[in-house]
Amino acid sequence: MSSAPLKRLYKELPVWIVEDHHDVVSHIYRAIATRHLPMKNIKMVHLDSHPDLLIPVNMCADTVFDKEKLLGELSIENWIMPMVYAGHVSCVAWLHPHWAQQITEGEHKMVVGRDASTTTIRVTSSDNYFLSDGLYVSEEQLENCKPLRLSVVKVNAVGPPAGEQEEEEDDDTQPRCSKRPCTARDTGAGDASCSACTDRLQPAGVGSLTSSAVSDEEEGSTSYVVRKVSALLCETEPYVLDIDLDFFSCKNPFKELYSPEEYSLLKELYGFRGPGPGASEEELLDCVDRRTHQLEDLEAAFADLLEDDGAETVTRWARNPGMAPVAPLVSMLKARNPQPDYEMVHQAGLTCDSAELPHHISTDREIETLISAVQLFLRALPKPTLVTMSRSSLDEYCPVEQVDLIQNRVLAALQILYGPLDLHKDYDSSGADTQDCQAVAGSTSCGV
Repeated sequence: MSSAPLKRLYKELPVWIVEDHHDVVSHIYRAIATRHLPMKNIKMVHLDSHPDLLIPVNMCADTVFDKEKLLGELSIENWIMPMVYAGHVSCVAWLHPHWAQQITEGEHKMVVGRDASTTTIRVTSSDNYFLSDGLYVSEEQLENCKPLRLSVVKVNAVGPPAGEQEEEEDDDTQPRCSKRPCTARDTGAGDASCSACTDRLQPAGVGSLTSSAVSDEEEGSTSYVVRKVSALLCETEPYVLDIDLDFFSCKNPFKELYSPEEYSLLKELYGFRGPGPGASEEELLDCVDRRTHQLEDLEAAFADLLEDDGAETVTRWARNPGMAPVAPLVSMLKARNPQPDYEMVHQAGLTCDSAELPHHISTDREIETLISAVQLFLRALPKPTLVTMSRSSLDEYCPVEQVDLIQNRVLAALQILYGPLDLHKDYDSSGADTQDCQAVAGSTSCGV
């Protein structure tokens, strides 16, 4: 069902940049309150190395109707589904790079609702992504049901034709702006009104969707992405374009905290194997029950170890079914640090279920080609109503040494596509909550 026509339009495309991804929710809610976005059935195009589609496991479903309380309970992996249950979001396209495979590629239709027995939010999808967190229930158990259409779409990088040399940044033959020297090399943003700067930031083939670079219907190709996402979007309907900068380069920070041996033991402890395709309702519910008890036991074990990690405690937990790796893991951890952070160990373990967290630190060239791919398919889609962007650098999911470069290049690409941006930086704690800028290129006040 189409939403009622909106009465308000932004003069320039707003771009809200936050550090932690769940902080975009307040900006989406503000756009709803000002009637730039509808109250219901918002569509979201979500570029990220992580789906962010989990649910706060123990959060009461009615929390979604108390904005301030809700914002205090969200975290980076679970901020979208509460908006679905609240009725605001009904359609999500998760666009992912090749290294992120947490949810099966393709179309998923599910229902999100309140579990009548626990009053928590649960979902009817039996994909391992949801099963491994114990989030599945049958639709008969749910109240206040809301439908969600999820499209999982791979995005391949777009580079120059085979054999073409990379552009030499220092070549004096490169065109220069008439107003001032191009700044694309240093900031990722030139003068958007200058054809020389624009040409340098245009991906190959961006001018025509009929070129050989984009006509291929292979999974992940530009035409594949355009076809899949266009099926969800209407030219006249508003939507949110959401970009996590770890889409372009992604790190699993736990790989630096723990040795390969420790990480292997965590995977053994927290590993999850789903019932497989075609599982019956009974098998799915049994799977969720077993997984829930497994996670509860692991949480209790590491809470105990936080209080006392002596031999007696370790031995008691290691005797439990499936918990034998606790003993060698604690031994290894204490050999490096006499007082391990067991809460962090548990958090790391929770990422080791059916699939590891994605880890792919991109080269500068890979970042360029992914931005080219994004710019190429966005050109063929309707203009978004609102852009939200997450840096994800303080927790190191986007490598801290790359995040500013990626951010600048993404903003430059957005400016080429959509013209002047109304840019808000909501992550600089040294100043006001937000800073408004009328343009990206050459603006020192935006830090770009």
